[in-house]
Amino acid sequence: MSHTAGIRQTQKLKTRQALLDAALGLLEHQSLSSLGLREVTRAAGVTPTAFYRHFDGIAALGVALVEQTLGSLHGMIGAILAETGDSEVRLDRSVDLITRHVREQPAHFRFIAREQHGGVGPVREAIAAQLRRFAQEVAAALADEPESQGWDEEDLLMLGGLYVDHMVITASAMLDGGPDGDEQVARIARRRLRLVTIGRLHWLDGAEPGAGV
Repeated sequence: MSHTAGIRQTQKLKTRQALLDAALGLLEHQSLSSLGLREVTRAAGVTPTAFYRHFDGIAALGVALVEQTLGSLHGMIGAILAETGDSEVRLDRSVDLITRHVREQPAHFRFIAREQHGGVGPVREAIAAQLRRFAQEVAAALADEPESQGWDEEDLLMLGGLYVDHMVITASAMLDGGPDGDEQVARIARRRLRLVTIGRLHWLDGAEPGAGV
């Protein structure tokens, strides 16, 4: 890549990020479905024409915000899941990870919490797809553990979904409670996750060997 091309690419990325940041700031006070393109471009200091060099419309911008917020977590959660040893330590580290990210990026997680059941279809679908991916990754990691012997794929995915659902609930509770309530929310999250883990150990009690429930 030439020097000039490199500068253009850098500027393009800066403009794209400026649009995302501007939208996120505006979304602190409104939903995505009520957000106007000209509002975003005015806040970002670019023209509407420049917007379309990066996004097809507001829905596409919202999908990009979803990917920015949740996409980066996959590698970190994957690293925790790949650890060997005490599963409760992994649960604690998962809660710590969510706590840290909510503290560092509250606007991003407020956007996810609001739009998960919001009025912009592509954004709802993007959030659901990310959460399904998390559930699949958790299920795949759980499948390798001795405690999962005899579990079928459907039940493992259900368990993975339970863990992910609890993480979503935890993030939402932290947003509602503010920084002062984080410790209490995290404590409850750990207790709930341990309860799920205990239930997991007895899920196949009374079932036929090699068969899910």
